[in-house]
Amino acid sequence: MKTSIFGADQDKYFMGKALIEARKAYAKDEVPIGAVIVGPEGTIVARAYNRVESAHTQCAHAEVQAIQKAGKKRGDWRLDGHWLYVTLEPCTMCMGLIFLSRLSGVVYGADSPLFGYRLDKVGTSRVYKKDALVVIKGVGVQESAKLLKHFFQGKRKKGEWYESGFTKN
Repeated sequence: MKTSIFGADQDKYFMGKALIEARKAYAKDEVPIGAVIVGPEGTIVARAYNRVESAHTQCAHAEVQAIQKAGKKRGDWRLDGHWLYVTLEPCTMCMGLIFLSRLSGVVYGADSPLFGYRLDKVGTSRVYKKDALVVIKGVGVQESAKLLKHFFQGKRKKGEWYESGFTKN
């Protein structure tokens, strides 16, 4: 299995921190997606969870918020050498921001068969990026997928969400 520059054990550790953020989203009745940004030195720079429903905007994805927080903390929008750990495969919007922010890598848990960036084949984009972005999938996949599945099963039982999982009644 492919690993980040931090190694497999640290990848699991950082994904565990992203899962903590996802659980916060779940507790707030948001789609349970969490993200952390890890700096080149191997410390967490930013943490965030999905807030799309409460903020009433798609710009409140966990990845977007984590990148904003990291940029603010670093005092620079360029996040060269930083890695994003996120519980669900980023969408095209988030992947564009990841490229533009110059992150070095993305580690994600569960695939997103509805909105994942791979559906639009943007993974080969090299806009503003000197080096290829490293993408690692499947770290923490079981827990990430289980959390999402449980969330949407509950929503469907209550009749609050369509089968697509993201469109409200």
